[in-house]
Amino acid sequence: MAITKPFVAASLAYETLEETLDIKPKSESLSIGIPKETSFNENRIALTPEAVGVIVANGHQVQVESKAGEGSHFSDKDYSEAGAKILYDKKQVFESEIIVKSAPVSEDDCEYLRPNQTIISPINLAVMKREILEKMMKKKITALSFENLKDASGHNPIVRSMSEIAGSAVMLIAGQYLSSANSGKGVLVGGISGIPPTKVIIIGAGIVGEYAARTALAMGASVKVFDNSIYRLKRMQNNIGVRMWTSVLEPKILGKQLKTCDVAVGALSGSGGRTPIVVTDEMVSAMRPGSVIVDVSIDHGGCFETSLVTTQEKPTFKKYDVIHYCVPNIPSGFARTASQAISNVLMPLMLETAEDGGIDKTIWHKINIRSGIYMFKGSLTNFYLSERFDLKFTDLNLLIASRR
Repeated sequence: MAITKPFVAASLAYETLEETLDIKPKSESLSIGIPKETSFNENRIALTPEAVGVIVANGHQVQVESKAGEGSHFSDKDYSEAGAKILYDKKQVFESEIIVKSAPVSEDDCEYLRPNQTIISPINLAVMKREILEKMMKKKITALSFENLKDASGHNPIVRSMSEIAGSAVMLIAGQYLSSANSGKGVLVGGISGIPPTKVIIIGAGIVGEYAARTALAMGASVKVFDNSIYRLKRMQNNIGVRMWTSVLEPKILGKQLKTCDVAVGALSGSGGRTPIVVTDEMVSAMRPGSVIVDVSIDHGGCFETSLVTTQEKPTFKKYDVIHYCVPNIPSGFARTASQAISNVLMPLMLETAEDGGIDKTIWHKINIRSGIYMFKGSLTNFYLSERFDLKFTDLNLLIASRR
């Protein structure tokens, strides 16, 4: 059989096909659930009534468990007037597609989770357990954490706000425990004319340290800052715009300064793991009786060897006659301000998610959101969590690309 060659007529024209670009999908209506937090010391709520009002006005549904806003002094009436539906059964709240929490996912929460749900909450590595992650993986959950969520400028907005609150609150707390009413030294934070200023030592020049220094300086105290990063010390000086006494963490210098200080603030952040202990038992024993230690690092183990976790009900204890304030989650003590700060980040995120057509589409279109995702459809996408709990790690970028 003879092979005939393909015949191409001179009149035949080839035309290029149009390229199909990535088209933004139509927006979708969201169903958001806010359960009441039962965790230790947690008074915050992730969305305020004002934020709920904006979300509802944009055509979305918000279900709030009764009394969820009580800790932040927001009533059920505030939420129902904003357009939210008040539910009395936690199980019903967890029927929403997106669950927004101000405390980490607990073992109790895992019972209520539905397959393919999205959860937005803190992780808090100190209380995270392997079983919780495994249950979430089994239910193919997509989870976004407060700690790792980045905005378009590459900063962590929620962590920053919480650190600013903790830093500003530190000096107010210290001032309270220096007063005679709380069996302190009876010293006023900040000097008045003719009296030497109160001496404040801050260990850590991150955001907590910077805001603690700002507040202390505004009160008129003398501030000395320790940190092992020269860059952080420089940045702090530039941000505050005042020449401050700064030093690297050298034990002899630190010990000498602690001996004469009135307030010592632990503001070191543990990068993923436990905070290093930089103030030994011996250094604390040499401090002046009645001086105050506020250990903000207690959430990650504390940077004073003498620190032990305390509660809002019994916030302090004395060791070597030094008052220790070691309440974890300081922003929760200022719950209304903290709730507003979280809400300011989450409300625009919810509206963006709806506009993009759901969380999956938002992750595809907005690269900065990806850093906050630690679980996607049941696959663990956070390398640190997979290392710590010996669970399988999957690269999020590969996961999303394979779904396109």
